[in-house]
Amino acid sequence: MKYGYKSSHILSCVVKHQLPGRIRIYCEALRFLVEEGDTLENDFQALFGIQSAKITPVTRSILIYYDSDTLNEEEIIEYISRIIAKYSIKVYKEERLLKNKEQVKERNLNEEPLGEILTRIVASGVTLFFSLLSRPKGLVRPGHFLKRFSSIPALTSLSLSLPILKNGLTSLIKDGRPNADTLSSTAIISSLLAGRDTSALVIILLAETAEFLTAYSMDRTRKAIKTLLAVGEEQVWLLKEDGSQEKVPTESLEEGNLIVVHTGEKISVDGVIIEGEALIDQSAITGEYMPVKKKEKAEVFSGTAIRSGTITVKALKVGDQTAVARIVKLVEEASHRKAYIQAFADKFSARFIPVNFFLAIIVYLATKSASRALNMLIIDYSCGVRLSTATALTAAIASSARQGVLIKGSNYIEQMASIDTLILDKTGTVTKGKPNVTTVYSANLDISDKELIKKAATVEKTSSHPLAQAILQKAREEAIRIPSPGKIETVLGKGIHGQVGEKRITVGNRKLMEELKIDLHQVHPVVARIATRGESIVYIAQDKELIGILGIQDNLKDNVKKAINRLRLIGIDDVILLTGDAEQQAESVAGKIAADRFHAEILPEDKSEVVLQLQSNGYPVIMVGDGINDAPALAYADVGIAMGNTRTDVAMEAADITITRDDPLLIPSVIRMSSKTMQIIKQNFATAIGVNSLGLVLGSVGLLPVFWGAVLHNATTIAVVANSARMFFHKMGK
Repeated sequence: MKYGYKSSHILSCVVKHQLPGRIRIYCEALRFLVEEGDTLENDFQALFGIQSAKITPVTRSILIYYDSDTLNEEEIIEYISRIIAKYSIKVYKEERLLKNKEQVKERNLNEEPLGEILTRIVASGVTLFFSLLSRPKGLVRPGHFLKRFSSIPALTSLSLSLPILKNGLTSLIKDGRPNADTLSSTAIISSLLAGRDTSALVIILLAETAEFLTAYSMDRTRKAIKTLLAVGEEQVWLLKEDGSQEKVPTESLEEGNLIVVHTGEKISVDGVIIEGEALIDQSAITGEYMPVKKKEKAEVFSGTAIRSGTITVKALKVGDQTAVARIVKLVEEASHRKAYIQAFADKFSARFIPVNFFLAIIVYLATKSASRALNMLIIDYSCGVRLSTATALTAAIASSARQGVLIKGSNYIEQMASIDTLILDKTGTVTKGKPNVTTVYSANLDISDKELIKKAATVEKTSSHPLAQAILQKAREEAIRIPSPGKIETVLGKGIHGQVGEKRITVGNRKLMEELKIDLHQVHPVVARIATRGESIVYIAQDKELIGILGIQDNLKDNVKKAINRLRLIGIDDVILLTGDAEQQAESVAGKIAADRFHAEILPEDKSEVVLQLQSNGYPVIMVGDGINDAPALAYADVGIAMGNTRTDVAMEAADITITRDDPLLIPSVIRMSSKTMQIIKQNFATAIGVNSLGLVLGSVGLLPVFWGAVLHNATTIAVVANSARMFFHKMGK
């Protein structure tokens, strides 16, 4: 018997054994929550009716004694599932790290300078060239054993292959597993023993060329991220108490310090302007092309640049605490979040390496030919499969970062390519998040539309309510001079009264008007028409007479409908809208964007429940949001995307992908990019396995010499890595 999540889900809770008043529940997630054991037991026992709860981490089970008259097993399972779900982020992270643990220890190309790899390529290439000119066949006569290791090509091969030999031997001795370098080392030494020093050079040259392309891809990724989100200047002007300025290192700054930023400099902290004004380029953070004018009390962010002006900023967040620095760190840790296909490629490579040794022994015993056996060591699947997969995913992350999309792990690229369910938050994601007056209707022929707006704006002049701000913005757009109101009285949740000249003006909702017994019948047809458009209705009364209504709406973002159409074309067949707005407004917006379903009047915690409910039914989910209230849902989703200029730090940290530009078209673009990346990886798998399999067959029957076996294998590796590198040039806007 089972309840809660499906058994395939890491948070599944399943009844393993049951007696009256006693139940044992199995949950795979408990293997990752050993440190939280005591806290979990206390939380479990907090449910009325549970007498005791004991977790056994080894068996990943919970033994619960309970009052069977008070609780049943369904209620216990539901409660336990909810408690464990609170730790889902840690569980998912630990599970992915465990899945992605490599079977063998490979060289970390990130740690090898590109210059060193390039030097080895040049040295091996030059030596090979002159060796072929002087001794085309590259074969030392049998009997001159020492000369096989003392010729210039042989010595060059040994010196250049030291990193390969060292790592291959270390993996074999220390880890007890051969890796790709073990295979290459064996092939190089075997080539030298057979007197084929030029074959050894070819192996090194082509292997290093393939690794250079991969290392270059990784280097480009890091540079793209750092260029996109450069945290700021290395040194800043610190304002001292005596008013003087001193240049100090950025890392020495503390919260509360005052810094002065001049024209042409980058802001190096998150903070607030306390003096001055400036034109600030925020494109690195918001994606806005036009600089924004900011003055006293305005917030500023690390990584933005002063185009003109000078400001004094009070530091609120410094160093690694700034929003930009945290995002940079998360993206740079992407290598720890490998895609399943990348982990599969690593494991496939590792498991097939012993097969090469086995094939070499079989071929040698069957043919007594050392050269044929040597081909079994030279031609392997590991390099092409492993390097091309890593390169494609790394190049996709780098290309995305350069275009304003930060992907925190290659696993999210793989997941996006296979998900067909998308959840969209409404406010700030689908809509602009800034209400506007879209309808003005005067119910009194003696009062013009402008006069109606003026009366409403006068009463709302001191209010900070979003609807009030929309009315004031409309007044500014109409160039209406707003006088100061008389006595103001706010009716919580309903509206506001204010004295304007000799008249008492009331601005509020329908409920307030009905309480004041104001006749609304004359505007019923207009209200019904406006309501179908999803607009919020604001009534305006003068004394006891209704003089007009305003329709206020949060308009759709530019291109959002086009983005939904593109999502449909690339395979997203279930689009769900979430909002805290009333059902009528939610239905209107859902209709405009052609969403399949919507959930209205929903609380932040309910958003994550919607995500978990879909996941429990076996549907992986992409969630797109921008605010603090979206953070739980972003964290629970299989892929969480934080988007737009209004996105918050919390949303960015909870999300797996951050889109720095306020452009809905980037959502289908990043999904399309993921699909293209996975297509390239599949092409590489087919090419590497197909060509190398052909090489093994031809080599075993003696139709492919060792030299051309090395050329075939390494040329294939270079070809698939080069194919992966195409993702560097992928344009999301196309």
